[in-house]
Amino acid sequence: FFKFSVNISILIVAVVIFLLVLHRNFLGLSDFLKRELSDSNPLGLQPIDFIPAAPQRLADERNDKEISVVIAASDERLGGAIAAMNSIYRHTRSNVVFHIVTMNDTVDHLRLWLSNTALKNLRYRILDFDPHVLEGKVQVDPQKADTLKPLTFARFYLPNLVPQAEKAIYVDDDIIVQDDILELYNTPLKPGHAAAFSDDCDSTTNKVAVRGAGNQYNYIGFLDYKKETIRKLAMKANTCSFNPGVFVANLTEWKLQNITKQLEKWMALNVAEELYSRTLAGSITTPPLLIVFYKQHSSIDPMWNVRHLGSSAGKRYSPQFVKAAKLLHWNGHFKPWGRTASYAEVWEKWYVPDPTGKFSLIRRHSEAYEAK
Repeated sequence: FFKFSVNISILIVAVVIFLLVLHRNFLGLSDFLKRELSDSNPLGLQPIDFIPAAPQRLADERNDKEISVVIAASDERLGGAIAAMNSIYRHTRSNVVFHIVTMNDTVDHLRLWLSNTALKNLRYRILDFDPHVLEGKVQVDPQKADTLKPLTFARFYLPNLVPQAEKAIYVDDDIIVQDDILELYNTPLKPGHAAAFSDDCDSTTNKVAVRGAGNQYNYIGFLDYKKETIRKLAMKANTCSFNPGVFVANLTEWKLQNITKQLEKWMALNVAEELYSRTLAGSITTPPLLIVFYKQHSSIDPMWNVRHLGSSAGKRYSPQFVKAAKLLHWNGHFKPWGRTASYAEVWEKWYVPDPTGKFSLIRRHSEAYEAK
């Protein structure tokens, strides 16, 4: 009887200890959630939503190192951002947190898409971008579509989007990833460099001539060298440009060099003096980046930005090369969710159908095709 009583006593003590530990962990998690959800950012970049942790089973399988990935998500291109995030998530065991920059009218649609599909375990924060930060810095030109799209400029404000991160990856919404994003995150940046881009003269991408605008792979295709302000910078016109649709940023260095303020300065100067090439070879976001990062940026592996897939409807790369690419980028007019795009079937493998039915893929043989 004495032995039985001792066993009962030990069991009761063990249960009490277990409940105390469980209670303490619950309080710690509660504090963590409050701390994360109370974060806010200046410049109108306000966190709207945040999923702090994946289920325990997934958390055990993934690495602890947090990787911040910033992506813009506009309503008319939302399927692109969804496919990009899905491809990143499915190829890594790392602890990726997506910082999704969008506008107020897209928030509910985005949240429904993420919470009611296979993407419900993603860790993400939704940020509302305030277009008023661009006042006086962007000259609206109806012939250049991206001047009308504030989210195009979200990449200029990375430290405000991810204030706690020392390093971050920015990706456009027209990409998919075919390898572990950790490798891109670990791109070495030289001392004093705030970002690493893929140069347009690299060996994996064909050089694209743009009639009347020099070449798309050098500075003269983006900047007006007839303007004195540009000439005074003494930047060689044949300098290789780079693509700003995929890059790795050292945010500590970015803040030290006040990169955002430098970019805003050149945006405002362009409004006053029209410094960009009149037949701009690429996005309106490229010229200020080229000026600020002139000979002051590191390089990413070219296979992490195999681009120009959206430059024409034809297939410019072999299937073997496309398969070997670590990141595919449909920059250009022909997007993979549209009617005509090269290698749309590769992109489509990562597309998750919209549960609301608002976003549909457009395909040649039907007006609206929803991927199965």
